[in-house]
Amino acid sequence: MLSHRQLFLNHLAQTTSFPLLIEIERAEGIYLYGPEGKRYLDLISGIGVSNVGHRHPKVMAAIGEQLDKYLHLMVYGEYVQAPQTLLAKALVETLPAPLDNVYFTNSGSEATEGAMKLAKRYTGRREIISCYHAYHGSSQGALSVSGSETYKRAYRPLLPGIRQITFHKTEDLARITSQTAAVFVETIQGEAGVRVPDTTYMQALRQRCTAVGALLVLDEIQAGFGRTGTFWAFDHFGMVPDVLLCAKGMGGGMPIGAFIASREIMGALKENPILGHITTFGGHPVSCAASLATLQTIQTEKLAEGVAAKEALFRQLLVHPAIRQIRSKGLMMAVQFDSFEVLKPIIDRAIERGLITDWFLYCNDAMRIAPPLTITEAQIREACSIILESIKA
Repeated sequence: MLSHRQLFLNHLAQTTSFPLLIEIERAEGIYLYGPEGKRYLDLISGIGVSNVGHRHPKVMAAIGEQLDKYLHLMVYGEYVQAPQTLLAKALVETLPAPLDNVYFTNSGSEATEGAMKLAKRYTGRREIISCYHAYHGSSQGALSVSGSETYKRAYRPLLPGIRQITFHKTEDLARITSQTAAVFVETIQGEAGVRVPDTTYMQALRQRCTAVGALLVLDEIQAGFGRTGTFWAFDHFGMVPDVLLCAKGMGGGMPIGAFIASREIMGALKENPILGHITTFGGHPVSCAASLATLQTIQTEKLAEGVAAKEALFRQLLVHPAIRQIRSKGLMMAVQFDSFEVLKPIIDRAIERGLITDWFLYCNDAMRIAPPLTITEAQIREACSIILESIKA
C-alpha cells in the first residue's frame, strides 16, 4: 500500500510545489507527534487556530457531549439549537454595546463575505475600502478586499468598487466618504507581518467612519480570542467597530467563524430580499459546542491575562544579531530577519529540531510566532533555545 505521504502527493490538491510534508499522527497541548513518535512544538497554532492548545480536555468533552445529541439538522437560522444560542450569548457578553447579534459561518473568509453583503445592504452603498497588505480570506469577495496584488492578479476581474488605503496612515482616512459602505481593517495586520497601529489612528478611523456613515468592520480572525492579551484586540484601543469578524482561534480546532453586529444592522438581512445571507453548515452544533468550551476555557483559565508576560519572555530570550526587530501584540509576533534567504534555512533547521514555525504571506522575511496561549515558561524557553540554535547553525 502507498504511504500517506505518497497518497497526499497523488490525490490531494496542492497549493505549492513545496508543502511541508510533515506527517502527524496525533496532537496534544502545544505538541504534534509524527508516526515514529517525533515530537514537534507547534509555535504557530495551526496559523492562529489552537489558542487553547490541541485537543484541550474541555473542548473534547464538549464535542463528545454534542455528538451524543445531534449533528447537522437544518440550514442556518431556522431551528433553535442550544449550541448556537449559548455560544451567541457568551460571545455577546464579551462585547460592548451595541454588538449583540451573531451570524455564524464556517470560516473567516465566509465571515468576510457575509459582512461585505451586510454593509452593502444596510447602507445602500457599493464602495468598500480596505487596506494594502491586508488579508481577509481567499474566496473571491474576501480576496477582493485583501491587499496583495501578487495573490489577486491571476483571478481578476474581482469585485468592482473596492478602494484601498494604507494601514496606519491617517492622511488616507480622508478617502473614506459618504459613498463608502464599509471600511474593512484588521485590528492588527497579520499576514503583513504583525503591524500594530496606535490608539490615535484607530480612534481617528472610528471617528471618520462615524462622520460619513460608513460601517467600520474590524477583522479579528487572527487577533481575537485572547491572542493579544485582551479577549478582543480592539479592547486595546478604546473604540468599538460596527461589525466584528472572528474565526480561527474561536473553535478550539473545529471550523467556525462569525460576523457580529447590532440587531439593527443585522436586521438588514431579513427582508428585501428575505434570506439575505444563507449558509448550510454555518453554526454547526459540534463546532459551536467546541467554541463555547474554548471561550469558557480562555476565561476560566485566565489565558488572556497571562499573554503579556509570555510575550515579554519571548522578547527577552530572542536576542541575536541576525534578529533585526520583533513586532508583537501579545502572542501575535513577527521576528524580522534580513531576507527570506536568511529566514528559510532557520525555519527548516527548527523543524528538523522539532519546532514548527513559518513566515507570513506578505512578509516572507519575518518568522511567525503565535503559539497556543497555554504555552508555559519552560516551553517558551525550549522554543527560543531551538530558534537560537537554528540561527547559529
